[in-house]
Amino acid sequence: MRHRIFNDDGDEDLVFVMGWGNRWTHENVSWLLGQLTEAGYRVHAFELPTDIDDFKADWLEPVAEYVRDLETYQLLGHSAGALIAQALDGADNHVYLSPWWGYGDAFPEPVLEAVSLVPTAFPCLPVTELDREAMGERATDHQLATLPSWVSPAFVRETRRAQRELLTIDHDAVVFCSLRDPVIDLRPIGERVPADHVVLYDGGHELFSAGVRDRYVDLVLSALKEGSNAVEERSTVPA
Repeated sequence: MRHRIFNDDGDEDLVFVMGWGNRWTHENVSWLLGQLTEAGYRVHAFELPTDIDDFKADWLEPVAEYVRDLETYQLLGHSAGALIAQALDGADNHVYLSPWWGYGDAFPEPVLEAVSLVPTAFPCLPVTELDREAMGERATDHQLATLPSWVSPAFVRETRRAQRELLTIDHDAVVFCSLRDPVIDLRPIGERVPADHVVLYDGGHELFSAGVRDRYVDLVLSALKEGSNAVEERSTVPA
């Protein structure tokens, strides 16, 4: 788990748990970090290990131990980062971008179940579905080329277990997602988050890599400050 603080002189703490394969050096991640720091946040950003054999030890506990030292903070989780973020305590507001609370249609359930039973942590399973169409039209060649290419059966087993053990989502949480996202299962969002706390955008898995990102960034920032009050009675913004 890698951790870095952006804008150490910021007025308010924000914990940003990035998605699987996201890097600070990715142009679109850097763009989002810039939006957060310009809004005055001291951003505590976490890069996830891309292969794990224990969800709690490798992903959850390093972040959970870190946030215990923060008196107050806002919480932003993208994709796999949202799988971690939903299990954290202490945040004032919770905003989830494309939360990976279930595998999408690109990853058939029978295949996931079969590979979960293979007793190895060796990264032998190819990841082939994460192209520009899946991630977002602004996804760069560098970003796509540096995405991990392999995961282990242990990774699949542990992430599926974490998805089955989702906690109750904070009542004030806000979710941004796309109906065209092939990476995530949208059903866990619909089952756990009120419809008027969900903001739909037109694009792929990453809002910050979507062509329409500039139309939504102010709403993301408002949700971080105000929670669901920022988005209630609106499930979309004009595309």
